[in-house]
Amino acid sequence: MPQVLAGDAIHLAYASYYKIDFLLTWNCNHLANANKKQHIRIINTRLGLLTPEIITPLELFTETI
Repeated sequence: MPQVLAGDAIHLAYASYYKIDFLLTWNCNHLANANKKQHIRIINTRLGLLTPEIITPLELFTETI
């Protein structure tokens, strides 16, 4: 995560630490980015943390229809 976007890192850290299943975000540049998800999963695994399913509101509504 870029340092200027500390809020993104805090949201991800909170969701990972507290074992939250889903992280809902509109941020497709850093969080809900298919190219970043694998990197996030690797880092969290190394730290012994759960990786939440990071999805956008559109993905959430598509899943329920």
